[in-house]
Amino acid sequence: MDLSTRLRGHRALVTGAGQGIGRAVATRLAAEGATVAVNDLTDDGRVASLVAEIGGVPAVADIADPAAVTAMVADLADVDVLVVNHAYMSMGPLEDYDLDDWWKVVDTNLGGTFHLVQAVLPGMRRAGFGRIVVVSSEWGVVGWPGATAYSASKAGLVSLTKTLGRELAPEGIIVNAVAPGVVDTPQLEVDARAEGISREEMVARYATDIPLGRVGRPDEIAATVAMLTDPRMESLVGQVVQVNGGSTRSRA
Repeated sequence: MDLSTRLRGHRALVTGAGQGIGRAVATRLAAEGATVAVNDLTDDGRVASLVAEIGGVPAVADIADPAAVTAMVADLADVDVLVVNHAYMSMGPLEDYDLDDWWKVVDTNLGGTFHLVQAVLPGMRRAGFGRIVVVSSEWGVVGWPGATAYSASKAGLVSLTKTLGRELAPEGIIVNAVAPGVVDTPQLEVDARAEGISREEMVARYATDIPLGRVGRPDEIAATVAMLTDPRMESLVGQVVQVNGGSTRSRA
């Protein structure tokens, strides 16, 4: 099958698509023929720019707000490909972690995913087809010091993926996850600030612990996501694909 037509006729929603992994995913799915709804929290110009670039549609909404999620999905044509990529992250030692911020991380990353899946399911059921790809994290598999809320939320996404994979596969709705290792995106600014170093130094530090010798690229994660959205990909269900340069090799 020609990759440029693999998703022709399909309608995708990519959350957190204003930059980094989300932008790369939206671009890749559009290149494979999908009409892509580009979501981000606000439009500071990046959403509009990407929409114009890929011929997509804007879908600005706060994924942590259930009402906003419902309204956003209602405004779109039935979505049959959902890529859950949005994330909020903060870091700090457990004993000093602000409780409101801890729950903001969990409510955004895990709760937002729950609301999104609920919102798109009716359309997928009408179509008798769906592909859901959840972007978790290596830290959701192994944990990470100073990232208790983020790691816990991403671990929850791993379990949610496994459960939804079992629950929805009989309806032709296939759910899988990608657990990226460290990827060179603007989110690394959070890590760098927590360590009191530059983003460049943070990238170099992470690279020393990766067998491949470098951190990942957004386009590599996008290629993996695209594989999991393939309409022909049916028997891979409830799996967590770890894309991390070899830093984690355990089962998830």
